[in-house]
Amino acid sequence: MSSGLRIGLITKEWPPQVYGGAGVHVVQLSQALRNQPNIEVDVHCFGGPRNDANGYNTPAGFENSNAALQALATDLAIADNLSGVDVIHSHTWYANFAGFTANLLHGIPHVVSSHSLEPLRPWKAEQLGGGYQISSWLERISYESADAIIAVSQGMKRDILRAYPSLNPSKIFPILNGIDTKKYTPMFNENVLTERGISGRYALFVGRITRQKGLAHLLRAWKIANPDIGLVIAAGSPDEPGIGQEIAALIKELQTDRSNIWWFEKMLPQSELITLLTHADFFICPSIYEPLGIVNLEAMACETAVLASDVGGIPEVVIDHETGELVHYPSALDRDATSRDDEFEAALASKIRHFSQHPELLEKYGKAGRKRAIAEFSWQTIASQTITLYSDLISQSKRKNIRE
Repeated sequence: MSSGLRIGLITKEWPPQVYGGAGVHVVQLSQALRNQPNIEVDVHCFGGPRNDANGYNTPAGFENSNAALQALATDLAIADNLSGVDVIHSHTWYANFAGFTANLLHGIPHVVSSHSLEPLRPWKAEQLGGGYQISSWLERISYESADAIIAVSQGMKRDILRAYPSLNPSKIFPILNGIDTKKYTPMFNENVLTERGISGRYALFVGRITRQKGLAHLLRAWKIANPDIGLVIAAGSPDEPGIGQEIAALIKELQTDRSNIWWFEKMLPQSELITLLTHADFFICPSIYEPLGIVNLEAMACETAVLASDVGGIPEVVIDHETGELVHYPSALDRDATSRDDEFEAALASKIRHFSQHPELLEKYGKAGRKRAIAEFSWQTIASQTITLYSDLISQSKRKNIRE
């Protein structure tokens, strides 16, 4: 690896505005990269000035524009400030266009990390309106022109090639997400549960309120299962009013005749989240689309069994009947939408009942999950793989410039 490598990392999310798995990934990747010798990381993020990053406000005149236009305008401002780096690394469609533009403007290699794909998230049209067409275009041209694409799982690589069949498979590199198992480790603290009003056994859901995360399916499945244990829901930031109202109504319905359903809409402090993960009987991830599912890694690192759908990269994290169990989510080709959802919710309800009745099995899954998180998802390994990719791209760029 060459010395003095300077990386321009572009992200929409950066503390304190981190609300999804992609944001968590960027924060932890930047820390892991900075722990490597001779590496400098310049973070460029949305959301205004920061002490530890180059933060950008939405450019004047775009403050009330569609969210996709706000992202595009912010990306142009970021691209103008990337001339001094050796490689550009952008995360999610929000930031990809900054990398795309800077690559054209400054001739710097551009790496895209694929955390999700717009063609596989049609429900985003509810959030972005016509801006969904813009976000889809921004993502497509960024992927097609990128020097390399990092897929967070083998499943994600397959999805990328299905969504963008013109891409050369040789420029897509599966590098898994990581987990800091020193930070995410079992943390028992009954006082946190008492302060939050939680009592008795419970299962836990953590995630944004978006159709992708499948929370509505979980709530309907919980009503079918009607288990003896409680349910803690740490979920907020709805993508759009409709899904927010639907989730609120489903939770209210469950709470009508149950006293052990707890909903926390505001983001929990990390220490409290780790405590909730630790005390939970099991963690539930009912996503209908998930490139990897970093939250499953967080649960496993806290020695908690995972019940998850089998979509995307989740089976590469949660090993069925070893660190948890998987529920099949039928593809759109298998069933029409209504019967597909009914089938999934019934299967999920059956697994919820099974998990709630077998705490000894959950303990076994939890211990195996932490061992797997430590052995297979080290940030040091992931940082090393990423730096090797950076260095290869820089060498290729230099050889190309010499030939020209």
